[in-house]
Amino acid sequence: MIPLKIIFFLTLSAFLIGSLAYKPKDQDAIERAILDYVEAFYEADLSKAHRGVAKDLHKRGYYKDQDGDYVEAFMTFEQFLEMASDWNTSAGVTDQSPKKITIFEILDQTASAKVEAHWGIDYFHLAKLDGKWKVVNVLWQTVED
Repeated sequence: MIPLKIIFFLTLSAFLIGSLAYKPKDQDAIERAILDYVEAFYEADLSKAHRGVAKDLHKRGYYKDQDGDYVEAFMTFEQFLEMASDWNTSAGVTDQSPKKITIFEILDQTASAKVEAHWGIDYFHLAKLDGKWKVVNVLWQTVED
């Protein structure tokens, strides 16, 4: 006979594992939020920025200046919108520009991921806000060809 404590432990473990598991639709929604972020730049489509990016976005990144030294840059949601509105006109974006997404982890309210894009690598924290996945934090760096 199996002791009651073991049955309780197994039942509780199954419940906790099930409650932390994400649904496949979460993965699709997370990928959509990241694509909205990237495509806001690639297509200068600010409706995508509003759909996939949180209004209190925190974005920090690193690029090299003309001397080859890294410069740290910060961006708010408003600055993101301003940059995305015409970035594609000078960046050389094409239909083949990369937007490779790697999702590292999905929980019921948070997720982490990475995208390889035309400008380099971005690491994301996403949150489910009012039932919708949004990019809330971005850490990025340009990558040399």
